[in-house]
Amino acid sequence: MTTTRTSRARLTAAAVIAAVSALALTACGSGSSGTDAGAADGTAKERTVTDATGAKVTVPGAPKKVVVLSEMDLDSALTLGVTPVGLTAGRGQDGAPAYLAAKAKGIPLVGAVTGPDIEKVVAAEPDVILAGQISDSQVLKQLKAIAPTVITIDGTKSWKKALTVTGAVLNKSAAAKAFLGSYDQRVTAVRTAIGNRAGSTVSVARYSPKGTAVMQQGVFISDVLKDLAFQRPGLQNQQGEGHSTPLSAEDIGQIDADWLFIGTLTSTGQSAGGTGLIAKLSADAAFKSLGAITAKHATEIDGTQWTSLGGATAAMNVLDDVERAMKP
Repeated sequence: MTTTRTSRARLTAAAVIAAVSALALTACGSGSSGTDAGAADGTAKERTVTDATGAKVTVPGAPKKVVVLSEMDLDSALTLGVTPVGLTAGRGQDGAPAYLAAKAKGIPLVGAVTGPDIEKVVAAEPDVILAGQISDSQVLKQLKAIAPTVITIDGTKSWKKALTVTGAVLNKSAAAKAFLGSYDQRVTAVRTAIGNRAGSTVSVARYSPKGTAVMQQGVFISDVLKDLAFQRPGLQNQQGEGHSTPLSAEDIGQIDADWLFIGTLTSTGQSAGGTGLIAKLSADAAFKSLGAITAKHATEIDGTQWTSLGGATAAMNVLDDVERAMKP
């Protein structure tokens, strides 16, 4: 087994080196300086962008074959009207996050949430790679040997910053700026629609039969709720060490608030008629005494949007969910 894996790794490395050599020969034969504005549509053949780490990366003037290596990259690309040629699976998913599944239908899988499959990335023949928040130097070295590779997510995990970087890479900066403007307008509209509930405490949790976790600061959903001027209860006001914080059954009270939004990574949104997860929790000894449950201020949400890495389209969908749940 070890010999087979070693042989496969050598073949992969050889394939990457061969691909890079071919690209280098093509570039030498073209006589291009790399910055010529020689495309028929006036677009520069290459552009230099600044990635989320501050590094300068030279990318094609108008990328045609984009591989995305995070949920947020997939969301950003699709939001900007670009369909990738390869994607990695979302958290808890076999493919794209549920809320993007229809738009991402047919896009080949080139890895899991834990990382890319280099052989599959090579096979996708990308001209640019959006690498999310990958920090493994060896993986990045392999990716950069395949195509220009851009880190799109910085330490803040801000979907707005990621969208801006992605817009620059895909030559869609104007579209990214316009989207952010429409998001701000939508935030204002939702705050107006929910009236005095805008100052409420809001809790967000991910449910699993194996345990419940809450979303703290430093993740996508907390940024969106902050834009809406909501308050967060208890430890949800604190910076989390990971993406979510597990709670024991004895600590379920930590998720109580004026309003509770809770879901799973396999959820496709609020169940018909308000039944499903909320009805189940209402009968559970650990949950049924929560104020949000007894006040019927608990809403089932799609965890692939609310409690995962998130993105531009996810943010807009969250605003819709909040308005539906909290509008008087």
